[in-house]
Amino acid sequence: MQEPVLTPKEAIAEDKSFKRSLGLTDATMIVAGSMIGSGIFIVSADMLKDLGSAGWLIAAWLITGFMTLTAALSYGELSAMFPKAGGQYVYLREAYNPFVGFLYGWSFFAVIQTGTIAAVGVAFGKFLGYLVPSLGDGNILLGSAEGYKITAAQVVGIALIVLLTYINTRGIKSGKLIQTTFTLAKLIALFGLIIAGFFAAKGAIWDANWQDAWTIKQHSSRMDPGSTANIFTPLIGVAALGAIASAMVGSIFSSDAWNNVTFIAGEVKNPQRNIGLSLFLGTLIVTVIYVAANLMYISVLPLNDLAFATDNRIALSVSNEIFGAIGTTILAVLIMVSTFGCNNGLILAGARVYYTMANDRLFFKQTGTLNKNAVPEYALWIQCAMACALCLSGQYGNLLDMVSFVVVLFYVLTIAGIFILRKKRPDAERPYKAFGYPVLPAIYILMGTAFCTLLIMYQGAYPYYGLGIVLLGIPIYFVALARKKTAQ
Repeated sequence: MQEPVLTPKEAIAEDKSFKRSLGLTDATMIVAGSMIGSGIFIVSADMLKDLGSAGWLIAAWLITGFMTLTAALSYGELSAMFPKAGGQYVYLREAYNPFVGFLYGWSFFAVIQTGTIAAVGVAFGKFLGYLVPSLGDGNILLGSAEGYKITAAQVVGIALIVLLTYINTRGIKSGKLIQTTFTLAKLIALFGLIIAGFFAAKGAIWDANWQDAWTIKQHSSRMDPGSTANIFTPLIGVAALGAIASAMVGSIFSSDAWNNVTFIAGEVKNPQRNIGLSLFLGTLIVTVIYVAANLMYISVLPLNDLAFATDNRIALSVSNEIFGAIGTTILAVLIMVSTFGCNNGLILAGARVYYTMANDRLFFKQTGTLNKNAVPEYALWIQCAMACALCLSGQYGNLLDMVSFVVVLFYVLTIAGIFILRKKRPDAERPYKAFGYPVLPAIYILMGTAFCTLLIMYQGAYPYYGLGIVLLGIPIYFVALARKKTAQ
């Protein structure tokens, strides 16, 4: 049975148990801080192996930026209609039904949020290892280099997740202070790195990198993982589109988590205005930084050096070129600041989804309660346990290969929900309407669908694994539904 429809004002009143202490600046810092983790420092190397050209590298980041901004502007309408905790889960539930909402919430818990938290936590440990080698990825505590292993970086990642979870159980103000401080610090540091890079730019390298900039050329290792040949093969037609989609896995993952602010709508002041505006401002800031960073990369080092940077640490190679030997230390500190702030935003926001699911009686009952600090403490610790398990599994890298497919699939469904809600509830209160409707949301749906289709065609098994995780939620939903009926 469909739940009664709440007006935006009623939804705000329903969330009165939360403390509304986040302003526009705080919400914008959550958007930007959750987006910027370790991806921008790494993924462009693999993207260059797929694309082989400066022009298409920048184009892939611009396309991703356009999609992210379009989605953020579209979500503004949904966030104004349903300004309550749970965000995207609530939008899908209201546009479709509780079943579709649950599949998103399940996927969110199983891989999207917890897998990202795990990967960002371990990335923090790996870069701490540059400063303190005994705490890095090279220190194997259990197992062997060839098989299953637990490294010091994984343990550091777990410690970081537990610490940030504990801090966020102390109340939204503690999480807000960390988020705003660390996001401002990494924005300033990133702008500083970009500016320093442009000062160190070399005209001859820039000119060489832009020769034949619009021919897509894929490296032999992408076509055949066992290949040792250093050959780039030109691609045309659908194969070229597949290469673009494969490359955009990196840029989309690096640009994800922008919607985290919608999960904490119950704690945002004037959410009908501030959530939509923070989505736009945050995604715009990050898009500008990401494009500028990649332009800086290709102005400092030749494409081949960027594509084959050691361990794909493209920013490390560039930082060493700009600052010399101290570049490693500078970049390690920057990435530690970046991943620390990123994980805080992910941890802070994610628990609110499980809280709302629990209140719909579709998740563990205890996660639907708030502690004395008005935060869902049990939900925070459940999320922490799952993320720590993924840290120990050693499989978080593979899980993240599925994330881009799964998140874009649900973004497409959510934005399609705007069209459904316009038809289903034409008279509903809409304090803000999606910018460019119906053209921009329709373009996103087409682009997102094409992206997911091309991944299935060219990205091997990982999109299928991601789809499998989503479908695994079907029997779990009916178990949860049966328990809900029994409880009634």
